[in-house]
Amino acid sequence: MTIEKALVVGTGLIGTSAALALRGKGVTVYLSDVDADAVRLAGELGAGREWAGEEADLALIAVPPHLVGERLAELQKRGAARVYTDVASVKADPIADAERLGCDLTSYVPGHPLAGRERSGPAAARADLFSGRPWALCPRPRTDAKALAVTRDLVAMCGAKAVTVDAGEHDSAVALVSHAPHLVASAMAASLADGDDVALGLAGQGLRDVTRIAAGNPLLWRMILAGNALPVAGVLERVAADLAAAASALRSGDLDDVTDLLRRGVDGQARIPGKHGGPEGDA
Repeated sequence: MTIEKALVVGTGLIGTSAALALRGKGVTVYLSDVDADAVRLAGELGAGREWAGEEADLALIAVPPHLVGERLAELQKRGAARVYTDVASVKADPIADAERLGCDLTSYVPGHPLAGRERSGPAAARADLFSGRPWALCPRPRTDAKALAVTRDLVAMCGAKAVTVDAGEHDSAVALVSHAPHLVASAMAASLADGDDVALGLAGQGLRDVTRIAAGNPLLWRMILAGNALPVAGVLERVAADLAAAASALRSGDLDDVTDLLRRGVDGQARIPGKHGGPEGDA
């Protein structure tokens, strides 16, 4: 086993879930967070113990995207670990920050597990959160092969499936499959604010399925979307054009455009691999 000691920086949902998964594999896990209560709760849940400066084989940085470069620079300055990775849901900006701050990019493997829940914080963590889910790894030209191997071991120990992808390609991909869907769900959920009690009383599982991920933390999602704004905007514009065409067709009574959208929807939905169900969302 290449990972015997791990440092998890950021004990929210993702960081604590990774810590729990590693603890289940017998790894010694150290926990660090600016929120002392979060560290305490994660520790009480069995995720590890508070970090006191011990050196680790791998440091997992589970902080918002705009803080990744800063945390990486601090940890490398302290010699906290041999290998570093992160779980930010956008990759281009954190990598650029790391380069700007003069981080050692040979020991850093940018990463992003495609897993999450509507709830946040350590109390929502689950050791099986990543089971069977894709975990993007975006190594750079200077990434050391041993660092990549250690990070792949982390992914495997968390039960996920490593997918190697370019950082820019990753950000475009998650705009389509994660970030834009969250805003679409939020738009539909927001329309319910004006719904009367009769309408809401008739709500079924279909509405719950469509709006489920809209329950995510708005401030966290604002940070995520800010780091991937242009690719997400492009997806939303295409979706908006389809919806506008459907609305126009419904008003005119010529439903060819609606039928076309429904058919394309069936085809697109059929392409989703795995079709994970349950109370999870992706970030």
